[in-house]
Amino acid sequence: MHTPEFVTKPRSHTVWEKQCVRLHCTISGWPEPRVVWYKNNVSIDPMSKPGKYKLESSYNVHSLEINRCDFDDTAQYRVSAMNSKGENSAFASVVVKRFKGEFDESLPSPRLPPCLEYGVTFETHIVEKFGVSFGREGETLSLGCSVIIYPSLQRFQPEIEWYRDDKLLVPSKWVQTHWSGDRATLTLTHLNKEDEGLYTLRVITKSSFETHSAYVFVRDADAEVAGAPGAPLDVHCQDANKDYVIVTWKQPAVDGGSAILGYFVDRCEVGTTHWAQCNDTPVKFARFPVTGLVEGRSYVFRVRAVNKAGMSHPSRVSESVAAMDPADRTRKGASAPWTGQIIVTEEEPVEGVVPGRPRDLTVIEATKNYVVLSWKPPGDKGHEGVMYYVEKCVSGTDSWQRVNTEIPVKSPRFALFDLAEGKSYCFRVRCCNSAGVGEPSDPTEATTVGDKLDIPSAPGRVVPTRNTDTSVVVSWEGSREAKELVGYYIEDSIVGSNSWEPCNNKPVKGTRFVCHGLTTGESYVFRVRAVNAAGISEFSQESEAIEVKAAIASPAPPYGINVLECVRDSMVLAWKQPTFIGGADITGYFVDYREVIGGVPGKWHEANIRSVSERAYRVSELKENMLYQFQVRAANMAGVGIPSLPSETFKCEEWTIAVPGPPHDLQVQEVRKNSLVLLWKPPVYQGRDVVNGYYIDIKEAEAEFEMWRGVNEKATNKTFMKIKDLKEGESYVFRVRAQNKAGVGKASEPTEPVEAVTKPGTAEIVVNVDDDGVISLNFECSNLNADSKFVWSKNYVEMTEPERMTLETKGSKSKAIFNTPSEDDLGIYSCFVTHTDGASASYTLSEEALKELLKVSHDHKFPIIPLKTELAVELLEKGRVRFWLQAEKISANGKVEYVFNDNMISQGEKYKMNFDKNTGIIEMFMESLGKEDEGTFTFQLQDGKATNQSSLVLIGDVFKQLQKESEFQRKEWHRKQGPHFVEYLGYEVTPECCVRLKCKVGNMKKDSVALWYKDGREVKVNEKLDFSEGVLTLEITQISKKDAGIYEVVLKDDRGKDTSTLNLTDQGFKELMNQVFSVIANSSTPLKIQSTEEGIRLYSFVSYYNDELHVTWHHKDAAIAFTERIKSGVVGEQLWLQISEPTEKDKGKYAIEFFDGKGGLRRTVELAGQGEETYAHTHHIIALCQKLIVLVWQVVCLML
Repeated sequence: MHTPEFVTKPRSHTVWEKQCVRLHCTISGWPEPRVVWYKNNVSIDPMSKPGKYKLESSYNVHSLEINRCDFDDTAQYRVSAMNSKGENSAFASVVVKRFKGEFDESLPSPRLPPCLEYGVTFETHIVEKFGVSFGREGETLSLGCSVIIYPSLQRFQPEIEWYRDDKLLVPSKWVQTHWSGDRATLTLTHLNKEDEGLYTLRVITKSSFETHSAYVFVRDADAEVAGAPGAPLDVHCQDANKDYVIVTWKQPAVDGGSAILGYFVDRCEVGTTHWAQCNDTPVKFARFPVTGLVEGRSYVFRVRAVNKAGMSHPSRVSESVAAMDPADRTRKGASAPWTGQIIVTEEEPVEGVVPGRPRDLTVIEATKNYVVLSWKPPGDKGHEGVMYYVEKCVSGTDSWQRVNTEIPVKSPRFALFDLAEGKSYCFRVRCCNSAGVGEPSDPTEATTVGDKLDIPSAPGRVVPTRNTDTSVVVSWEGSREAKELVGYYIEDSIVGSNSWEPCNNKPVKGTRFVCHGLTTGESYVFRVRAVNAAGISEFSQESEAIEVKAAIASPAPPYGINVLECVRDSMVLAWKQPTFIGGADITGYFVDYREVIGGVPGKWHEANIRSVSERAYRVSELKENMLYQFQVRAANMAGVGIPSLPSETFKCEEWTIAVPGPPHDLQVQEVRKNSLVLLWKPPVYQGRDVVNGYYIDIKEAEAEFEMWRGVNEKATNKTFMKIKDLKEGESYVFRVRAQNKAGVGKASEPTEPVEAVTKPGTAEIVVNVDDDGVISLNFECSNLNADSKFVWSKNYVEMTEPERMTLETKGSKSKAIFNTPSEDDLGIYSCFVTHTDGASASYTLSEEALKELLKVSHDHKFPIIPLKTELAVELLEKGRVRFWLQAEKISANGKVEYVFNDNMISQGEKYKMNFDKNTGIIEMFMESLGKEDEGTFTFQLQDGKATNQSSLVLIGDVFKQLQKESEFQRKEWHRKQGPHFVEYLGYEVTPECCVRLKCKVGNMKKDSVALWYKDGREVKVNEKLDFSEGVLTLEITQISKKDAGIYEVVLKDDRGKDTSTLNLTDQGFKELMNQVFSVIANSSTPLKIQSTEEGIRLYSFVSYYNDELHVTWHHKDAAIAFTERIKSGVVGEQLWLQISEPTEKDKGKYAIEFFDGKGGLRRTVELAGQGEETYAHTHHIIALCQKLIVLVWQVVCLML
């Protein structure tokens, strides 16, 4: 058995880009060593980049193949071989070059001789700087800056260094750096709270260096269980030994809303993925001794926090640590990333040598969970490795108990658990080897089990200070009692929210911290607590509230100084507002002047001792015809800024020109993509006559001077104008010229370039009429800062103390309320927000708009509840009366009052009310109507301020009819409680001309009786009666006059009775018979013609013939007068007309007419051609008969 040895070591290579390279080596060792390849001390995983790396091992020959090399493959490669006897490594470098010698700036710069930079001074500028950044655990974050170096030498590259909290960062799996030649980038591949801190980029040249810093904040990842704490951080391993290591960490800032109960420590052997929990119960101390490690193996650790809600995410894993003797680690140098260089030696034992007593036994750490002992091996330990037994006893006794009875420990460190908290113990140690157990060491002093390190006291007074629009500087007094202080956690809360958020997730050691990511304009309070390994202190007292806004600075200098008027001893100057006002309103300006004699400027003199608020000022006590220069300084509450550049040289001489001077103080508001509003002030110098108008000129910002063109052809007498038809995205400049009767004067100074664009978040003024009918103009600005103010104007003149309006501002909204709107309020209303990027808007109140608003205001002041239906009445069963109406919409606060004849009525025995607010239906019920109920019913509605009412008048015939119908319905209901008629007694005539009397009945029982009567006499059972499916019938066949009479049906049982009567006398019987006649007529067959011995017979059949049936025969539409030759009659159901000895006159149309009391029915037949045949046939029969008579006569005579 021996440690791994390299028979053949890997060889360094220099290759071209896109070539392949193969590193190989031969290793011997027993047991067979485990081989791992590294690139820049990071283990190579072939699966991370499939096809990029290929690892092979065969017969002790091991190789690494890198395919298609690129510049990132330039690195130092290491192969590590390890077995139980130790570890050995070999190194090789790979350099990838660009083909044909091209230089790639992404490759590490070769170290060039200093002579290349000798005598050259480099200027370094860092631009496009990264700012304060925020990330969340698990995310990837990149920081970058562009670097400009002058002069630029092709073969010179600066040194790029990245720091976090002043510690140099080296590339690892957590941190990647890149330099492209002009941009430096740092990538944090997987954010953890350990990555939070102040990041600094340092660019170094031989002559100088340049730095840029910004803070990176890392927020906790979302907890897997709601309310779980944040993950611990900064897990490190200390005092590593053969089978023992102390794991330390820092507590998280976020406890999830409940106190952290403790922490669990997990370990994982390097090369595996199995995590084992080291402690069964959570420990509160942020240090924990892990024992039971296997000598020669490497481990990584992580920590998890737990509270009553659940477990946190695990921390970032620690750096790997090898379980080995510290002396061996020191002798062999630094450990490998996952194993460490371990050499385990065995010495030949010396017979009979028992080790001596351990030395310097001390308690190096004591908490309520564990006690850690430390000692030194005996000086005469012999040649064999010594192991140790640890013993304990309760102080004051002499009863020693061995703690590790089964297995002695190899390390001169030992952690004792499960000691009784509050008790005192003494400890001692014995050495042992194969020769025996040595004498015990001197016992320790009595040690009481408990936390020796106290939690820090709360920090002192917390003071916040304004910094920027999104940050505040917080400083505090450090904890007075704080041993082994780790740092401080700061929290913030918006005033009134009672919600605290961490400002930092990694403890800071100083007593000053800049809290970023705050909301501009909000007021915050802050608190601080200290942390050490024992725990986190109580919170400090809350700071005073502070509004988040930028710290105030003095303003930048004004610019654009020009002369508005000049007389013999004074000049009026104007200038433009500074581009930066310092975070506070400008309170005034100071003007200085100096004489210029012979081109040499003199000494500056103050023109005004007190500041002036306007951007125009008359400088007096000047000398006529002298030359002067001027400068202007702006002031705010932070102080007076630096002066402007000296103006041009102006001569003090009186102006005598007739035309006006230039307008001044041009301002641009309401910038949109195709329009804007330009404002200006009148010229100070009027000329020989008053100014009567203005002309506005425009040109593109980049256009030549000759491209100025007019906006308005006709002069405007206002000091503002809305300029339209602009091109979106184009930048413009404007100027204004004044005119009087003498002409047009000098143009004003042009404005700064203005881009025609509607900025995101741009809002317009909204007109609103509230529920009280109050009319207001409303404007909202989303990008306010702490010093912003809403400035309202009418016709672009600021309303400082408006009489007709009330101005209100709350947060980001402002409104102008009309007190008593009238025609006096017509005009253009505008609102401008200071300390913004020009947020402004306007609204034109015209006469038509005012009328419409006044109408809406009246409707809101006196609102009406809309009704779907007016008050109506209807009858229900039992004759109940329902009054009802329906409102379109009514709230839950709606009310209704019921009025009858101006008197309030309420719920009671007579009236029942119902109000369904969901549907808006309002009802009132009355059981019946009496004479006293004649009058007017009214429903009065109220919903907040809205009202309405609806009335129904029930008097005279309307009331009587309703009352009668109600009474009838009530009786009908009572009637239907027993056997009753659903359909009263009636009749029908069957096709057989039978008369069937019938009625439909309901609510019948088995014992219900139905009796038929005619003329008061009960119809006997032998009459044809029937009752089926709720219908009673009585059939009368061959009806005649004897069947006339009054028919009655009576229904009765124990519940009551009902009667139905049918009058079939006189007119009733006549109508019945007419129906019978109609059925008979309709049953008649068409007229037919038949030849008989007597002549011709016309006939028709009916289904039934009644003697009362009235029949008329017609010939050629005239009633036939019957004679001996023409007769009519009835035989059974046949009606006939007999024509004897027919002649030519008997030809024509014949008809029979049935009379049924209405229109009757007529059947017709034509006696024509067929009549001649019948006529001849008839005469032929007559002749035959005569011959037969003669023949018979002759026979009789012969017989005689």
